Amino acid sequence: MTENIKLPYGKEFVDVEIPKERLNAVLVSELHHYKPEGTPAEIVKKAMANPIGTPRLSELAKGKNNVVIIASDHTRPVPSKIIIPPMLEEIRAGNPDAKITILISTGCHRETTKDELINKFGEEIVKNENIYVHDCDEKDKFVKLGILPSGGELILNKIATDADLLLAEGFIEPHFFAGFSGGRKSVLPGVASRETVLANHCSEFIAHPKTRTGIVEGNPIHEDMLFAVKKAKLAYIVNVIINSDKEAIYAVAGDAIKAHEKGCEFLSSLCKVKAVESDIVISTNGGYPLDQNIYQAVKGMTAAEVTVKKDGVIIMLAKSDYGHGGDEFFRTFNECDDIQKILDEFLARDRKQTQSDQWQSQIYIRVLQKAKVVYVSDAPDDMVKGLHLIPAKTVDEALQIAEKILDNKNATVTVIPDGVSVMVIE
Repeated sequence: MTENIKLPYGKEFVDVEIPKERLNAVLVSELHHYKPEGTPAEIVKKAMANPIGTPRLSELAKGKNNVVIIASDHTRPVPSKIIIPPMLEEIRAGNPDAKITILISTGCHRETTKDELINKFGEEIVKNENIYVHDCDEKDKFVKLGILPSGGELILNKIATDADLLLAEGFIEPHFFAGFSGGRKSVLPGVASRETVLANHCSEFIAHPKTRTGIVEGNPIHEDMLFAVKKAKLAYIVNVIINSDKEAIYAVAGDAIKAHEKGCEFLSSLCKVKAVESDIVISTNGGYPLDQNIYQAVKGMTAAEVTVKKDGVIIMLAKSDYGHGGDEFFRTFNECDDIQKILDEFLARDRKQTQSDQWQSQIYIRVLQKAKVVYVSDAPDDMVKGLHLIPAKTVDEALQIAEKILDNKNATVTVIPDGVSVMVIE
């Protein structure tokens, strides 16, 4: 007897058949069974009608002539089509003459393309609204606002800091080193300079025991982000929580810190799952858009890391049709066979010497030191091998490879259908 499990892969799904006697667990967030009260659009509007810790947005907008909405970029499955329109409506209800800018928070990611903006917001908003895509290296667009708790300089996009009303949209999910996404991440790393992001993501902080999924208290990366929110004067957020169909099932609006905290509490109540140790753990990055590259797929690997046996095998599914996702990330591993040597170099660096993608590489090394990783993707085999992964084109092929590595055709299996939507707790 086998059990069929559907796994997201790009914009589609693939099936995996696991013998029931070998299947230890399927770790799924209760989030996907949650029955929302209303449609996604209704959920957002209800949250905006009942803001946490602030007046309604229409009230906040009165007398504010330069309004900026920080919006997520192409790498995040935020349903902006149902968030941005009511935000624009409320701003204009409070001040019909307000100048509104939508600032795309790319952090250190590549520029969001026009087609991606249309896919995100719809043609009408892209055509009629003022949209600016943040570039972390566009030095003439930045202003220094002080020193972060980490010791790095806080340097943010002037479009955000010059606003007389700064807002943000986004979504909340478990985050593998910031604890949770959403809220304060719109500012840092969202609209910060590369220098500021690097200081915040330093090796010391990434190695900290509190920089883990679902942890914010005592998390030094989170504390930097809160500092940035206060300095930037982020006044109001609308954040949603989404299910596996990328539909909003819950929303919070209001104060950037208080509303985010409430959203995190709701998410935690549904998506914590107990680790079930197995020889083989299959994970994904939840499909499109988070599985576009290998760099982002490290997130899904960290869910598997918690529940795979030491020296076991992780099978990671991520379409990766955009390749590795980070030049420095790829070079780091492609040019060195000794991952401990790479880690030692990271740990020896001062926080102000942090290099691009170092944080992802550091977490990635932690995963590779615990288990072999077989990578199911559309990426070229030589690219996958260059990142110390074992390539496979199907889950069945990956399982055969894993069984051979373990020399065990009866190896136990845990499946995590969406590795970025669960918080796997030891």
